[in-house]
Amino acid sequence: MATTAPLPPAPAAEPRRWRDIALLAGLFALVLGGLASLALATGWAETKAQLMKLGLPQVAALLALSLANYLARGLRWHLFARRLGLATTLAQNLRHFLGGFAMSVTPGRVGELIRMRWLRRETGWALERTAPLALLDRAGDLAAMAVLLALAVALASSGIAFALPVAALALVAAVAATRPRLLAGLTTLAWRVTGFAPRPMARLRAAARSLAAFSSLPVAATALGLGLLGWAAEGVAFHLLLGWLGADIGLAKAMAIFTFSTLAGGLTGAPGGVGGAEAAMVALLAIEGIPLDVSVPATAIIRVTTLWFAIGVGLAVFPLAERRSLGR
Repeated sequence: MATTAPLPPAPAAEPRRWRDIALLAGLFALVLGGLASLALATGWAETKAQLMKLGLPQVAALLALSLANYLARGLRWHLFARRLGLATTLAQNLRHFLGGFAMSVTPGRVGELIRMRWLRRETGWALERTAPLALLDRAGDLAAMAVLLALAVALASSGIAFALPVAALALVAAVAATRPRLLAGLTTLAWRVTGFAPRPMARLRAAARSLAAFSSLPVAATALGLGLLGWAAEGVAFHLLLGWLGADIGLAKAMAIFTFSTLAGGLTGAPGGVGGAEAAMVALLAIEGIPLDVSVPATAIIRVTTLWFAIGVGLAVFPLAERRSLGR
């Protein structure tokens, strides 16, 4: 009886890992270079004076609020995983969720699908069975930020009413992305029109139909509540930061600017919204009369303590998640 030769081991992922690190470093240097140029143009001494207003307690508070965001959204991921039928623990799901942040600055955040690879190794579930988790996580963020932005704009006294169409668009996209019949119908239509790849299309259709498990009101309401709690924590952090820098514009307006800028950065398609989010934040603060010697350090600090802190947490958890997924 003929035997099948064992497959050769997969090539090491070291070159890809170094490429990702180089991408992270390049993006970070690009953003810092742009903000430093603005700081120099407006007076480095003034910018430095603003930065010196913050001590370790203030920085710790900003990081703690960001961590509250990650944990709330991690609990939402756990809720989705259990609803899908995965027998994973809370610790497992938090490890996958936080470790995925290491890939947040890949274009469109597609690198965060590394979580699906970890799930496949640990549970045996194929990608088409776990793919709804990634879609629901993204849709949950869009829905929470849309609601938060709309509430903040409604409560703000003036200034950022033009953000309402963005909130409406984000909410519509979030709802559409979680409708099983709509997505299954679009997949079927795409196959009938193109005739392309019937087997992958069938898998996509099956994945779309599995979204029905998440359509109940209690699940949707809990997911939305956790998303609101998480993103509101970072909005509060931005409000506190502006106050510490002597530019208190009110909680509602600060939260609206932070949320709108984050959404705007995501719409650019740039990795992590880098560049677009910073530009939108500085511009909106300027509309509110905040000078560049305050808006530039405020933008730099809030992005470091939100996006880049998340990447740092992801890089710290990533090796553990990789080892555990391999049974080590």
